[in-house]
Amino acid sequence: MIIADHLMILIVIVPLIAAPVCVAIRHSSTCWLWAGLATGASFILSLGLLTKVAASGNIAYAIGDWAAPWGIEYRADLLTALVALIVSAIGAVTTPYMARSVAHDVPTERHYLYYTMYLLCFAGLLGMTMTGDAFNLFVFLEISSLSTYVLISLGRDRRALTAALRYLIFGTIGATFYVIGVGLMYMSTGTLNMADLAALIPQVADSRTVQAALAFLTVGICLKLALFPLHMWLPNAYAYAPSAVTVFLAATATKVAIYMLLRIYFTVFNGVSPTLLPIIGDIWPVLAVAGMLTGSLVAIYQRDLKHMLAYSSIAQISYIILGLSYANVTGLTAGLIHMFNHAVMKAALFMALGCAVYHIGSACLDDLAGIGRRMPLTAAAFVGAGLSLIGVPGTVGFISKWYLIEAALLAGHWHVAALILASSLLAVIYTWRVIEVMYFVPPGNNAPVLEAPMSMLAPTWLLVAIAVYFGVQATTTLGIAGAAARQLVGSGP
Repeated sequence: MIIADHLMILIVIVPLIAAPVCVAIRHSSTCWLWAGLATGASFILSLGLLTKVAASGNIAYAIGDWAAPWGIEYRADLLTALVALIVSAIGAVTTPYMARSVAHDVPTERHYLYYTMYLLCFAGLLGMTMTGDAFNLFVFLEISSLSTYVLISLGRDRRALTAALRYLIFGTIGATFYVIGVGLMYMSTGTLNMADLAALIPQVADSRTVQAALAFLTVGICLKLALFPLHMWLPNAYAYAPSAVTVFLAATATKVAIYMLLRIYFTVFNGVSPTLLPIIGDIWPVLAVAGMLTGSLVAIYQRDLKHMLAYSSIAQISYIILGLSYANVTGLTAGLIHMFNHAVMKAALFMALGCAVYHIGSACLDDLAGIGRRMPLTAAAFVGAGLSLIGVPGTVGFISKWYLIEAALLAGHWHVAALILASSLLAVIYTWRVIEVMYFVPPGNNAPVLEAPMSMLAPTWLLVAIAVYFGVQATTTLGIAGAAARQLVGSGP
């Protein structure tokens, strides 16, 4: 089939072409429907890609039939297919949620701009997962970043402009570091193709130029993924963006940045001696443990729930980095499965919070008093996703933390396993604070029960159901994550 032969390019091209059409349409409902069709198509194509890669192995696709390294090449393995599926699935679930949420959060005359930027961001993130060219990855990184700055700035709160500006500054610094690293690699090897870089870099790995390249790449990508202590752009970006933007970014943007980090360390530098990559075993664990404890502690003291969930995301990102730092199958499996699991449960939490904000108009903890009775379905969805965040058995969060603790124990790091449990207990504290206010504090007035629209509740509960389903039947996700981890270890340091 022609479509099957071009899955990789279609996944990116469909939303990329759909974006400028929204500028021509300019009608809010039509733009929303168009965005839904584009994201739904990319999701179906991503499912097809995952099935094809699982059945046939890795795939290479030469753009314009120009053979690599002269032309740009797309490459897909199980890791690529998994991350593309995460992005496209979250996009497909979030788009129906946007119909009422965007109407509430974004002025009507800017709806077409919102959907244009959303599709560009969506296409940019998918392009970053597909490309096998280091500079082409930078191009897609800029497409997703520039559109994200606009999306954040569309929030009704004037502080959204400040948050977007801060993210722009940090994002520009991160992108600059990344492209400097790419330039240094090109200077040493004469190629930008990742497969070629993997073959050539070991021959010049002792040079200061290549070591400097790795340093620039690491700092640039860690800024993008908000690894502690390079996370300062994230809390306000999540808090003041429109609710639907926060849902999408929290579930996808940092995951794709982590994918970039994996590609650099386990593909481009795959043949380099582990002694030249001390950052994996020496620095990542320290930053990860510091991040998961600091993020969880700060989250406890937040009165604004968007800020609370944002700091929680910093802790969850640190969990992923901790798993990757072990650089073995168990650790990588833990990190990869948590990428999927965190995308599901954090999107569900932000969706439930967005449902509350839709009627109450505030994400402040005090303003949510009594919504367990006023908005029972919304409150129950928040509780369900919150239990997964804690890691209660029967949810996806439990699967992630089980494998993280197993990886730590296999490495003989009992103290790290204890700190993972301590961080989970901190999650119990800040999640319970919300549950207590929602169910045990009476509302400040006699407002009637008024649930969020079904177009917002249905995607929220779908994600909660997924969090429970894959917490009970985790064979499929663990199988994909484990196979991707084995591929990385087999081709990595």
